[in-house]
Amino acid sequence: MTLSLFLLGLLIVSVFTTLFVQGIKSTLDELGKKYYSNLLAGGVSLVLSALVGVCYALIKNLAFDAAYVVYLIALMALSWLSAMVGYDKVIQAITQIRSDD
Repeated sequence: MTLSLFLLGLLIVSVFTTLFVQGIKSTLDELGKKYYSNLLAGGVSLVLSALVGVCYALIKNLAFDAAYVVYLIALMALSWLSAMVGYDKVIQAITQIRSDD
């Protein structure tokens, strides 16, 4: 898996996390239910990143080897982080880390 493909997956998860969280929040507001926005965003991002990673592996017939599991864990961690602080800040940090190498 290349870095650009990984970042594309992170972008997709980040966009859909925002959309799903807004939909869930609207539903919960209409039902009068109390929720914690950060907890909701973090949970949705973890579920969506796991689904995207597994679906990609199934579509491309990739083996769930150690390297792919590491990518999947990284995708889940970074998608959670981007849900908490924002996608732009995560990409900026990755770019700075890459430029230091």
